[in-house]
Amino acid sequence: QVQLAESGGGLVQAGGSLRLSCAASERTFSSHAVGWFRQAPEKDREFVASINWSGGITYYADSVKGRFTISRNNAKNTVYLQMNSLKPEDTAVYFCASTPYGLGSDQYKYKYWGQGTQVTVSS
Repeated sequence: QVQLAESGGGLVQAGGSLRLSCAASERTFSSHAVGWFRQAPEKDREFVASINWSGGITYYADSVKGRFTISRNNAKNTVYLQMNSLKPEDTAVYFCASTPYGLGSDQYKYKYWGQGTQVTVSS
């Protein structure tokens, strides 16, 4: 069982930056694809970005492309989401998730989930 823990959320002004971290409890995490998802109040959870096990393949939602960067450090069992040029519409709870199979934007393919971290962007 892989346990995931997000950190790095907070309150930031529009145009600012935050870096989220997703730390895993098991070394097998280094062989997993990892995705970041977010859920704003009264909205469905949506895909943000994903990365394959080696870091060589990444995908982004159109809404964050060019502003967010997903990366990983397998030696530290951690995946990051660097968020720049933040907008009020980026306000949401951000979740990381991992899967030993596949890669992409379909949240139902991800097996392990963290509890989420709140990101609030003020205008």
